[in-house]
Parts: sequence; structure tokens; C-alpha cells
Amino acid sequence: MDRGLWITWCNLPEQGRDAYLSWLHGSYIPDVLKRPGYLWAAHYASIAEARLPRRTSGKKINTTDPEVPTGDRFILLFGAEHSNIFGDPPPSELHAALPEADRKMLAMRIGTRMNIMVEAARVDGPELPHYRDGMALAPCIQMGTFQARWQDEEEGLKWYAQWRMPAMRKLKGCVRTRKLASVAGWAKQSILYEFTSLEGRNHFIAEHEDGNENREWTDKVVASLTHAPGSANVAERIWPPVVR
Repeated sequence: MDRGLWITWCNLPEQGRDAYLSWLHGSYIPDVLKRPGYLWAAHYASIAEARLPRRTSGKKINTTDPEVPTGDRFILLFGAEHSNIFGDPPPSELHAALPEADRKMLAMRIGTRMNIMVEAARVDGPELPHYRDGMALAPCIQMGTFQARWQDEEEGLKWYAQWRMPAMRKLKGCVRTRKLASVAGWAKQSILYEFTSLEGRNHFIAEHEDGNENREWTDKVVASLTHAPGSANVAERIWPPVVR
């Protein structure tokens, strides 16, 4: 099973972006996937807020801590058997051992932020029986990454276990939903929704997040979380290419 995830968020400059993406998709990702225990990779481009319907109520808080890097336009994920795969070697040592030309490409990243996480829980959505890409993440994701006061964590756990994740089992357009816990990085928790398409994700907003059921409870939990910059990201997969 793919219970470990290494997640990197970053921004990229306009100049040199195409060369970076060509290198990342054609060289870096294939080379990293040759390492023992690595199972899959997926690269996403975040969608501009202007294109996204969001919840019509509820207060979401993003951190203003200046020590937290603010990159979030591109999201690179690797899946592995477990999180220790990403500790031997850790990303910093893996990157330090790369050839100089590769390190120059990595240096193009702006506001790079990283988490290594483990899957704490998973539910399959109604689209999974028709999904052909196996472990690979779906064409569209929504990923929230956040912290909470320890006093609020039990209520958040209860909300995800009793309401949000069971609802995703039945939601049209949903492939899988994973609840993640961090072993390294600023965010301590994450929720990773996989959708068949952006249209499927927008159905999620209309039918679930903006529904009246459990709205008060949902708003209470949302207000207790402090999100990473840009979270919750909605993003479409750019590698592997999506076959329509």
C-alpha cells in the first residue's frame, strides 16, 4: 500500500518555467521513482481562485507566520510504502547528492514548502470502481494542510470520522479521500480529496460543502484550523498527463 507521501509546494518564475517542467517530468521524477519503495508520483498546477467556487460561508484562517514558505502554485507528490522511505535518505540529502545541473533546476523553485505524511485513514468514493489509474492520484485534487490547537484536535477527528469522510463515500465525482498526519513539515494534518475532474470537485462544493446538513458543526471545525499558505489548494494534474 502507498501509506507514505512526500509533498512539495512551490512557485515558479515565468522565465525558465517550461525548461524546469520539462526537466522535472522527463528526468527528475523518473529518476526518483527508481528508488526502492517509491510507488508513484503526481504533479499538479493549482487553479486560480477566480476559477473556483468556494463555500458561501465559514471562516478559514491561513497562517501569517513569516517563517512558513508561501509557495503553493505547483504541488509535487510522491507515494511510497511507508514514510521511512523518505527518511533514507531524506529529501535534503537526496537533493544535495544530485548533479550540479539538477540542483540549479531545483533552485528555480520559489517559496518551497515540504511535508512528509502518513495516511491515517482512507475512504473510497463511488468513482473508484471506474478509475483506471490504480494508485496514481486522480486528475483533480483538493488538498487542505493545517494545524490545530491540541484542545481542538479531538473534535476535528470526530468530524472527519463521523461526517466528512463517510459523506465522501457517496459523493458523485469522488475517487478517494485520505486523511494524513505529518512526520515532518509545518502542517500537522492534511485532507486529500481526489476527484475525476474539476467539474467533479465543483459538484462536491455544490452538493456537500454548501449543503445545510451539519453546517454549524462544519463551520466550528473550519474555524479551529490554521491552514498553510494557499490551503486548501484545488489543482489539476499536469504529470502524468490526463487522458480524456
